[in-house]
Amino acid sequence: MYDLNQNFSRFPGGYLFAAVRQKKEEFQRSHPDADVISLGIGDVTKPLCPVVMKALEDAAAEMGDAATFRGYGPYEGYAFLREAIARVDFQQYGVKILPDEIFVGDGAKSDLAGITDLFSDRNRIAICEPTYPAYADSNVVGGRCGYFDEHTGRWTSVMYLDCTEDNGFVPEVPGMGASSPDIIYLCFPNNPTGVMITRSALQRWVNYALEKGAVILYDAAYNAFIETPDAPHTIYECAGAEQCAIELRSFSKTAGFTGMRLSYMVIPEALRCGGASLRNMWKRRLGARYNGAPYIIQRAGAAVYTPEGQKQTAQQVAEYKQNTKRIRAELEAMGYTAYGGTDAPYVWMKLPAGMKSWDFFDLLLTKAGVVGTPGVGFGADGEGFFRFTGFGTPERTEEALARIAKL
Repeated sequence: MYDLNQNFSRFPGGYLFAAVRQKKEEFQRSHPDADVISLGIGDVTKPLCPVVMKALEDAAAEMGDAATFRGYGPYEGYAFLREAIARVDFQQYGVKILPDEIFVGDGAKSDLAGITDLFSDRNRIAICEPTYPAYADSNVVGGRCGYFDEHTGRWTSVMYLDCTEDNGFVPEVPGMGASSPDIIYLCFPNNPTGVMITRSALQRWVNYALEKGAVILYDAAYNAFIETPDAPHTIYECAGAEQCAIELRSFSKTAGFTGMRLSYMVIPEALRCGGASLRNMWKRRLGARYNGAPYIIQRAGAAVYTPEGQKQTAQQVAEYKQNTKRIRAELEAMGYTAYGGTDAPYVWMKLPAGMKSWDFFDLLLTKAGVVGTPGVGFGADGEGFFRFTGFGTPERTEEALARIAKL
């Protein structure tokens, strides 16, 4: 009889956001008249902007005309999109990233999982905690995480980089011992804390990776929300990063593509392990396991990089940022301690002493009809905290805050 990948049996329970959705749905089934407001899962609420819609319509019309119909496209993405990405996302910051170092995908979660194919299961991974659950989950399947310890809430073979109030939720560079990590996951602006890293702190991580011979997987999904002066907009602003870092970005929050699925990774030509080019390895992997993101979606993505597309998507991001700032300000006015809300669409709220985050979730849902995300779902260091998102409408966000104030 055939064997199964036993690593799947090591997963504890369900996926965080699936659990949040299930609890919400169960509550609504038992309270069909309840008006529940979600500030939990980071899904956008504003429709696609006009310039993106026009690009979708035009591309769809092309697919219905024999003269402009497109079949299989390039695995790495169409040149028109990769060239726009290189010009707008990197060259304006003085960073030279070439189009052939950019690889278009169908979502950051897929890219995060796929890139692990390039690495041996002997590599040790390091992840921040609290953190986006997909970083560990994609490595569980690959056999790099060991076993989940129910007592600690952690994987036995993972190095955890504590992000706490004491260090401003920015991880400290570890030592250079034998147990130092080979693959390092960093996410800034951060999910779930909403905190941004400084340029000097990020440079220390790059220096560490260069000295150790490690690779950094840098998740910059929330780059469009950065407003802190002199904050790095890409890890490649750090000296030497092209030799040790892969950067991932998503169109989901930047342009409202959560239902469209579009992303990209940057794998510089200079990034090598021994004599092997990771860029060339990824190109070969794409040829073996991927047929590329849809042409219509890539045309929509390219529209984001037009002057009008930049203006329209920036207006959407600005509204979400205003929601987030309102959430933090109102929570602090209620007496809570809160973080984030400036460079990211998330507010990280500290709970009253002794309160568990799932208990607060239940209280908020049943007494106020508001959904957030329990901090412990992002790891053991997240216990005692709660995450709110700014992706609701301004009106629903204000209503949610008014309900919370009454608790």
